[in-house]
Amino acid sequence: MNLALFGRTVTDPMLPYLQGFVQRLEETSGSILIYKPFFDRLNGRINFTKQPNLFMQEADLNGKVDFLCTIGGDGTILDAVALTVNSGIPIIGVNMGRLGFLSSISKDEIIPAMEDILANNYSLEERTLLHLHGKEDLFGGFPYAMNELTIHKSDMQTMLMIQVSINDEFLNSYWADGLIVSTPTGSTAYSLSCAGPIIAPGSENLVITPIASHNLTVRPIVIRDDSTIRIVVEGYGDEFFVAMDSRKEKVKSGMELIVTKAGFSVKLVRLPGRHFFKTIREKLNWGLDARN
Repeated sequence: MNLALFGRTVTDPMLPYLQGFVQRLEETSGSILIYKPFFDRLNGRINFTKQPNLFMQEADLNGKVDFLCTIGGDGTILDAVALTVNSGIPIIGVNMGRLGFLSSISKDEIIPAMEDILANNYSLEERTLLHLHGKEDLFGGFPYAMNELTIHKSDMQTMLMIQVSINDEFLNSYWADGLIVSTPTGSTAYSLSCAGPIIAPGSENLVITPIASHNLTVRPIVIRDDSTIRIVVEGYGDEFFVAMDSRKEKVKSGMELIVTKAGFSVKLVRLPGRHFFKTIREKLNWGLDARN
């Protein structure tokens, strides 16, 4: 098995887990490729018996690795999506943080998880992405998001008026601080904190969730994921923010934004016993009684 490692940060508590992980990988007959900035943070802090190959972009991985393993949290997986657009390399998410809906393998489970993967004891989940179409070249030529697209005001003193149409049929004028268009994957992220519904992966839906709506009767709405969403933002200011996952751009008011499902998906590795309902029960503490 050939594996690529991707991460952003390295902390001292992570080092023992990473050392054991690297040691197990070196015992296999495959090769290891490491994201160069991540290797620079690891170098000298853990021991490599074999000199790993380094990579910086997707072209360095095509045809060379079977999996891309992210070390961090859900945000690290979102950052890694751009490395799998054309190759379709499955992503293994190792969670070094706290919550971790996407990065479902905890740091204590790294070695058993790798044994399952080496034994082909896993399945793949296809996750939908959003595609932002606009007249301007936004987000560095990568206008995609796996969690959500968020529109938010740029001035704390103002409110946005957001006109939304679905398949050229007018939906609503939202007077609010902003608006979230979320995939099922992102339904457990920002949308959930704004009272949006949880949507199971593979449901073929999107959810539109207002942020601090001025009209309290306006609620989140679930639509088909083959819909075309047209958005025009107006308000008292001249500009607003558009975010795709963790990246954001400042956009002029009046610009039309068109959001559709992307023409490709992301493959996440799912291990035995790791289904979505179990994850939300554990992460959200469903069924627990604080009195016990």
